[in-house]
Amino acid sequence: MESGQQGSNPDRDQGEVENSNPRMELAEVSKEIRAMEGRDLELWGIGLLVFVVLSAGFIALVLPNWMWGLGSMRIEGRYLPQLIFGFIVLIILFNAYIIQQRRALARTRDQLLLELMRREAAEKLSLVDPLTEVYNRRFLDQVIEKEINRADRHGTDLTFLMVDVDQFKSVNSRFGHLVGDKLLKQVAEVLKSTFRASDTVVRFGGDEFMVVLTETNDAQGQLAVARLVKRVDRWNRENSGAGFDMSLSCGLASYVKGTDPKEVIRAADERMYFHKARHAAAR
Repeated sequence: MESGQQGSNPDRDQGEVENSNPRMELAEVSKEIRAMEGRDLELWGIGLLVFVVLSAGFIALVLPNWMWGLGSMRIEGRYLPQLIFGFIVLIILFNAYIIQQRRALARTRDQLLLELMRREAAEKLSLVDPLTEVYNRRFLDQVIEKEINRADRHGTDLTFLMVDVDQFKSVNSRFGHLVGDKLLKQVAEVLKSTFRASDTVVRFGGDEFMVVLTETNDAQGQLAVARLVKRVDRWNRENSGAGFDMSLSCGLASYVKGTDPKEVIRAADERMYFHKARHAAAR
């Protein structure tokens, strides 16, 4: 199989996965935000409790017979203003504390929300191939698990399509890696414009792509490949001055419930190799 793996393209642009796990970081930030929300409720609870205690204390002082059945309580007039002032000061100080704490919590929550947005963006970028702007191999595992579970649950069809760029090594050698990069981008655009929004286009590695065709059986997959061939022919007509033709080799394999998805992908890959050999023999 002719591949660009000997050139600089695949090694340079596949997008290395960072040591940190963005998904775990997202979970940690979300947990901190939930903790902040819990702390906010806790402050409201403390405030309500203090208000009830102070109110009960004031009522007990002013109306002891109603509270305790102790009869009236004599308080010298000169002390009453001091007691009332003390209650007011306590309420003001506590309210000031609550306000300060809520402002601090609001600032912390805003910072955590910004951090959550940043890490969500990083998570999304970590799943996208930086060169072709389609999903990368890391995202493929998530897609396969989700779509297989859905196919098993609803009894729907699921087909995998492997796509390889023919003579990619030759394009790199003749025109340079920048042109090779551009070709990979164009292939990704052709794939995205050919298949449905419900299908998932993934850069599988090097000059190989994979398309996960949902609710598609083998016969429908063949029709999709025929559409792809027409789209490639149109690209070649529109780019006749490029100095090379876009040529793709494809291999299809449909998932059957209970089958190991790795075996299905391997079958699609083998069929793609078979068609690639036929293309090479025909040239």
